[in-house]
Amino acid sequence: MDLLIKPGKLNGTIDAIPSKSQAHRILICAALADKITEVICPATSQDIDATVSCLNALGADIQKTDYGYKAIPISKPPQNAVLNCGESGSTLRFLLPVAGALGVDTTFVLQGRLPQRPLSPLWEELERMGCRLSRPTENTVRCQGKLRSGLYTIDGSVSSQYITGLLFAMTILGKSQLKITGNVQSKPYIDQTRQVLALFGAAFENEFVTAQFPQISPGRITVEGDWSNGAFFLTAAKLGSDIFVNGLDISSTQGDKVITGLLDMLNENCTIDVAQIPDLLPILCVAAAALKGATFTTIERLRIKESDRIASTAAMLNGMGIKTEISKTKMTVFPGAFTGGQIDACNDHRIAMCAAIASTIATGNIIIKGAQCVSKSYPGFWEDFRKLGGNYEQYLR
Repeated sequence: MDLLIKPGKLNGTIDAIPSKSQAHRILICAALADKITEVICPATSQDIDATVSCLNALGADIQKTDYGYKAIPISKPPQNAVLNCGESGSTLRFLLPVAGALGVDTTFVLQGRLPQRPLSPLWEELERMGCRLSRPTENTVRCQGKLRSGLYTIDGSVSSQYITGLLFAMTILGKSQLKITGNVQSKPYIDQTRQVLALFGAAFENEFVTAQFPQISPGRITVEGDWSNGAFFLTAAKLGSDIFVNGLDISSTQGDKVITGLLDMLNENCTIDVAQIPDLLPILCVAAAALKGATFTTIERLRIKESDRIASTAAMLNGMGIKTEISKTKMTVFPGAFTGGQIDACNDHRIAMCAAIASTIATGNIIIKGAQCVSKSYPGFWEDFRKLGGNYEQYLR
């Protein structure tokens, strides 16, 4: 789906969609709990759907309801399972250790760029602790055998998702500890995992992370509003649109809640380290270009997202008249006027949504190729964009 967006400000109030990162975690905990959990989650996405499908394949019964989900936990895992992760890195990295802890011979099916995204050093640690992993095809990963309890060690400098996956596995294994080494990336996501696990009864120690269970269902739990996706409309408000976003909790453990302070920083030329907030880089680049410019550092991991997000962000900005400079570790965005232009979303939901927000300050029409990719995290984005006054139509070449 290609869209042509006409420039113009937005106006109105919007409800934040449920946090995708928290929904993944709550649903996995609910599948491993001791009784039924009602999960209040009024909207879904392709990534959340992938996690639900995979948990059901592992023996849970997670049913869609008017309010979200009714999650009946796993009682007897199957001997074999096929898990279609779609393009969701969270689904794969969270559930690979879970499948190993359950002892299910599992084939994970990967789509999009997911087969190219790294699994090391999680792969090696799972093999060291009892599993056998293989790549039967380019688009599949197979996990056989069963993890044993004990001391797990993982380098936290590659992905916080490895740590989250191992914590979930430890709730099954019992009597296990996790030692995290290296310069931990995206630490707020680990804090979010610990918070959700605590809601299901986990207790933790400090030097080594130890998830003490059995897991106790809280009965009913609400997925909080998503700061990562709310950031797009908050940025539009910063750039002159009259928008209010409901349902964002300032006390949340979501790391991307820092968006409000970072937008204020961009009133002056500044340097921002994105190591802990990689998902915010594209929209911060749009804001930086519209304001005083900025340099973003520790960008290396953004090259292995749904797209090479450094290249795709730069191409988006360049295509609308904004100058950028890129090195191995940093990206500089220069202030300028958005002229409009044609943008390839590169099958990356955040690039498509960024281009839409750029239209609120552009002087010309913006064409977005592949605009349907927003469904990965925010299927209702275009509907909400139109509700706020966004003016777009299907672009027919």
